[in-house]
Amino acid sequence: MSDNIGINLDWEGLKYNFAAAGAASGGSAASGEDGIIKEQDRLLPIANVGRIMKQILPPNAKISKEAKETMQECVSEFISFVTGEASDKCRKEKRKTVNGDDICWALATLGFDNYAEQLKRYLHRYREQEGERTSLNRAAGNHGEKEETSNYRSAVQASLLKSSREERCEAVLKG
Repeated sequence: MSDNIGINLDWEGLKYNFAAAGAASGGSAASGEDGIIKEQDRLLPIANVGRIMKQILPPNAKISKEAKETMQECVSEFISFVTGEASDKCRKEKRKTVNGDDICWALATLGFDNYAEQLKRYLHRYREQEGERTSLNRAAGNHGEKEETSNYRSAVQASLLKSSREERCEAVLKG
């Protein structure tokens, strides 16, 4: 967003530099050995953010560019915030890999208990279905085609997104 141009931030050892509009990569700072992260690398793609926003709105609703950019900043910061907390836990435990359980822990620690519980249910179902798929592939002698895995994951995510949306609607109706 244009509000951030010219701002330098240093957050947990990472430098964010929202360079002036004349920078070579469309107004973003260069990313490289100097440790500066380009704005486009720090933020989720705006098309993806807009697509997710449209899924929850009525079909005839429109979303302004400003709303998409604001949401893009918010969700990117939220992801960084939660991941940073999970990463700190892993660093203290001398582990290098952040996993789904670490993210659930971070969400709960940061006060997002409802999201943590939903994500725990998602992880449980995902792991169950992933285990079933792996067993079926081994039994059939198929070692996992990439296209099949991609289609399977998309179907699982769509199914879980639908159930998550239904749970949110029920919570709104109850509250």
